Amino acid sequence: MKEPIFIVDGVRTPFAKAGTILADTEAVELGKTAVGLLLARTGIDPVKIEEVIIGCVGQPADAANIGRVLALRAGVPESVPAITVHRNCASGFEAVTQAAEKMIAGRGDVFIAGGVESMSHVPLLYDYETSKKFGALARAKNLGQKLGVLASIRPSDFKPTVGLQLGLSDPISGCNMGQTAENLSRDFNISRERQDEFAMKSHHKAVAARAKLHEEITPVYLTKSRNGKPYMDQDNGPRENQSLEALGKLKPVFEPTTGTVTAGNSSQITDGGAALLLMTEKGLKESGLTPLGRLVGYAYAGLDPSRMGLGPVYAIHRAEQKVGLGLKDADIIEINEAFAAQVLACQDAAKSAEYCRTHLGRESAIGEIPDEILNVNGGAVALGHPVGVTGSRLVLTALKELHRRNAERALVSLCVGGGQGGALWLSRN
Repeated sequence: MKEPIFIVDGVRTPFAKAGTILADTEAVELGKTAVGLLLARTGIDPVKIEEVIIGCVGQPADAANIGRVLALRAGVPESVPAITVHRNCASGFEAVTQAAEKMIAGRGDVFIAGGVESMSHVPLLYDYETSKKFGALARAKNLGQKLGVLASIRPSDFKPTVGLQLGLSDPISGCNMGQTAENLSRDFNISRERQDEFAMKSHHKAVAARAKLHEEITPVYLTKSRNGKPYMDQDNGPRENQSLEALGKLKPVFEPTTGTVTAGNSSQITDGGAALLLMTEKGLKESGLTPLGRLVGYAYAGLDPSRMGLGPVYAIHRAEQKVGLGLKDADIIEINEAFAAQVLACQDAAKSAEYCRTHLGRESAIGEIPDEILNVNGGAVALGHPVGVTGSRLVLTALKELHRRNAERALVSLCVGGGQGGALWLSRN
């Protein structure tokens, strides 16, 4: 970076599987909770914030520019502008990197960046012809006109399209996200057993790390109490005693006959929110706060949408060119677990000189992504993947882990639906 960009602090809500504990809590409330606690914890004067930037993929129809709505509800003054950004699974990254670019351009010294997603609230959609009928019914001025419209309505008109299913499908390749993972499992000959073992380890690591992860979580007070509890204060995705036997009983979801990708070795559809406080050196000095770390550099890259899961490989390669840091420089690595097959394919591709030469034009392999420093607190297979939030969560989790280990550098990366990848290099000092 041309000047230091500090990540001062951060907080996230618990992550909840869609349709469970946070299903009755709207996205605005999730984002407001994260931003509100960030303001309270840091004591920053919200008037000094230049802008709020929030990643969100499924923006609610009743909260257009949700970043602005949740910022105001969290107590950010009306004078502070806010925007919502969308880069599919990298929306949480995009919020951070847009804030960094604005700071480097001299557009301000204090920003809030983050993400929010209520995948429980992604709507059901009616097709255009059905919508026209309902519109005509609403405009009908008398009983005769209404009966005429009603006569044209068929039972099939009451079968909506699942919005979430549309959002998880790629209009260019024609693949849904699970099918792109199946492509990679075939390309790299990744067995069902290897995927299930990866998934099991993700749960084991997340369960073992609950106390650590609790440090980054703020409770969410529920619209409706669940099990007599008025709040949620930990992720509900990690499964105690997850076993290979249990995972092995699950049937492939996306290619039932020949596939290997199941609900158990895929990321969980999830609700949640996160917020980070970013500052320039000037802003940091004026605030008197101690930062978690710095954003050292980043890169985004594009690739074949039908192999979108390899996005981290392309982005890590591009970041190496731009930042000058490679896999050997990372003390810890976070790669979002969209699918077990996808992360395993990234590991295989990164260490393959042939793949890197053919697809990236490199003379040598990118290098090893060691298991012992990869997703040490579990990943999205266990914790969940609220798509607009995950990028910001990875930044927060990685920086806190650097402090625990007294380590220096973290690499965080993720794949992006539509054929992209993002990679951020972070430093503790």
